[in-house]
Amino acid sequence: MDISQVYHQFIEGLRQTTPLEFVAVIAGITCVWFSKRENILVYPIGLINTVIYTYLSLNGRLFGEASVNLYYTVMSVYGWILWSRKNETKTDVQLHITFSTRREWWQQLLFFSVFYVAIFSGLTWLKEHFAPGAIPWADAFASATAYTGMWLMARKKVESWIWWIATNIASIPLYFVKGYVFTSVQFLVLLALAVAGLMEWRAKAGRTTVDGRISQLE
Repeated sequence: MDISQVYHQFIEGLRQTTPLEFVAVIAGITCVWFSKRENILVYPIGLINTVIYTYLSLNGRLFGEASVNLYYTVMSVYGWILWSRKNETKTDVQLHITFSTRREWWQQLLFFSVFYVAIFSGLTWLKEHFAPGAIPWADAFASATAYTGMWLMARKKVESWIWWIATNIASIPLYFVKGYVFTSVQFLVLLALAVAGLMEWRAKAGRTTVDGRISQLE
């Protein structure tokens, strides 16, 4: 596929973008911006995005993407609860941005691997029987990294952004070839936000670590 074909597919895809997909994309970009700012509005706005995309994915027989967005919906409720909890004095949130320990890194890799194998196996079977448009290895990678990123985001782990970066890189071409051009553009924007989010959360986690050490010394 040459540049002119990509351009024409891009323009045609934008013309076919439905109002529902447009709303989902705007909500998706907005919720990631709020997550970068560590603002709890990430979850209610994110639910708009995930519910719409669950419907669109099922309607388009994109079962891997549907499973991801259904998982997002559940984890958004879970994250909303965790981010809302206050400390014992009710003066601050209980959960703060932190780096993962070495043990937690191994847990993340195991979490990703289990979901990758499960999703790849399921999509390989679905491709043969119900969903010929599925791309098992790519769908499984995008889905498993997203599952891991969402789980870590709910726990305010800096490394969640690394997994989101991987998800966005995989999703840009994946959604483009499946005809969801505007959604593909969304992932390009989300990739930039994920890089910015990683930098911002790293700085916040560093300040939290320093403040914690100062408190212990005092």
